[in-house]
Amino acid sequence: MTDNNQSDVPVVQEIERYEAPKSTTAAAQAGDCETIDAEEPRTPLPKFQLFIVLLIQFSEPITAVVIYPFVNQFVRDTGITGGDDRKTGYYAGVIESAFFFAEAATVFLWGWLSDRFGRRPILLLGPFGLTFAMLRFGYSTSFWPMVLSRCFQGVFNGNIGVSKTVMVELSDSSNIGDAFSMMPLMWSAGVTLGPIMGGVLSNPATRWPNVFGKIAVFVQHPYFLPCLVAGIISFFTFVIGFVGLKETLSSRIPSDNSTRDEERRRDSTDALLDHNDTPDYGTTATSSSTRAPSPSSSATLDSPQKPTDANTWESTSLSTILKSSRMQLIIANYTFLMFTDMCYVVLMPLMYSTSIETGGLGLDPYQIGMIMGVWGFCNAFVQINLVGKAIRRYGGASVYKVAYACYLISLLTFPMSSYFAQKNGGVGFGSGVMIALQLIFQFFAYMGYASIQVVIADAAPKSLLGSINGLVQMSGCIMRTIAPTFASSLFSMSIEDGILGGYMVYVVIYAILLVGIACSTRLMDQRSRQASRSA
Repeated sequence: MTDNNQSDVPVVQEIERYEAPKSTTAAAQAGDCETIDAEEPRTPLPKFQLFIVLLIQFSEPITAVVIYPFVNQFVRDTGITGGDDRKTGYYAGVIESAFFFAEAATVFLWGWLSDRFGRRPILLLGPFGLTFAMLRFGYSTSFWPMVLSRCFQGVFNGNIGVSKTVMVELSDSSNIGDAFSMMPLMWSAGVTLGPIMGGVLSNPATRWPNVFGKIAVFVQHPYFLPCLVAGIISFFTFVIGFVGLKETLSSRIPSDNSTRDEERRRDSTDALLDHNDTPDYGTTATSSSTRAPSPSSSATLDSPQKPTDANTWESTSLSTILKSSRMQLIIANYTFLMFTDMCYVVLMPLMYSTSIETGGLGLDPYQIGMIMGVWGFCNAFVQINLVGKAIRRYGGASVYKVAYACYLISLLTFPMSSYFAQKNGGVGFGSGVMIALQLIFQFFAYMGYASIQVVIADAAPKSLLGSINGLVQMSGCIMRTIAPTFASSLFSMSIEDGILGGYMVYVVIYAILLVGIACSTRLMDQRSRQASRSA
């Protein structure tokens, strides 16, 4: 134990080491810079494996939002409100928040387990358990079973961090941006399809009496069908994953597969703790025949001389990683990103639907739906075609800084569009320009998701990639729980009391955003550190 404690200090120093290795010459640094500027040949992504992982990610938004169209009526039907509709929002909010609370509480555990038992079994548990959680929710007839099953939905969705870990291990520095650029597509498709399923398929016995009116379960449980369909999607995902998903954790891959995997990605090397300066995202271990061990390898987390007690070593290693200012900075940036984006997501439909007289734009649900739908379709196209190229050219940290700064314009357009609408007595040219600017800059702001994942992958040692992804994801889940209530309550308080002309909500969120931007300026990855050393 004494030896472990003594090794913590050099490990932290190695984690936070930003200067070039002593053995690196000026000529070598110049060569590194030329490598940065040159377009790196892209390694083909394993499309089927990536498809399975994205399909598992697709299950999260589907199961998260499918209940939204009918959850309020479902709550009333349980009788928990006692006939007082004013209480509906409170109980519905408990159900909606339970999902993200449970996800935040378990996301690190899933990542920790995946580092020990492999990615594949942990990842497959998600859609499998989610199937039964959805069926139980739709079959509920009272309030608290609904809450319990909703918690289980959050628990089994907690392995979303593991899916991101697998995406890192399926990619390398040449194509990781392309892989993560597909994540927004899955989320956009899920949050679009989920409410449609929930609205169209609820009350099927009333809507289609000749078909479902003859089946007792759909008569007695009017919200079972949309939950059943969501459960079928999850189970289909489990079956596809069970048949086709391969293990990506190197320590759990049989030796023959490990050899082939190493040959396929022989350019990948250990992340963060090695003296190597090539961005590789810790996807695979490099053999001794390929690369000589680092002089400080005894202090690295992946050292072959680790203690006999693996649990003690892993605990010490994780705590050591979290002591580094670099990892703390990454978690802080991810927290700011999730908080800012969730505030924006909540404020957009809220402000659009609020009357012009009280500080909104007075748009109807059809107009809001069309704006969000068209934007979502265009956003998927933008992310797939631009994010990967931008990350390969400029690096994840640089793209993240620009992406997060774009929220400055997106959020500023809210009070500006309200000002023009009040001035013109309706949504006219000025408000239209503000809305267009907002949506355009939001395209670029959305790139923050993929780019911050690249920075995380760059910083995390491969032995703890699942745990660190879980910790980072946990911070995001907490923000997804807090930010909606914070933003919507602050909006209502601002317009009801006329604080700062009704614009207090934007002032407060803008102040938080500026702190986040200041935090982002300190974010660095291996590529940006190389560039700073050569300057």
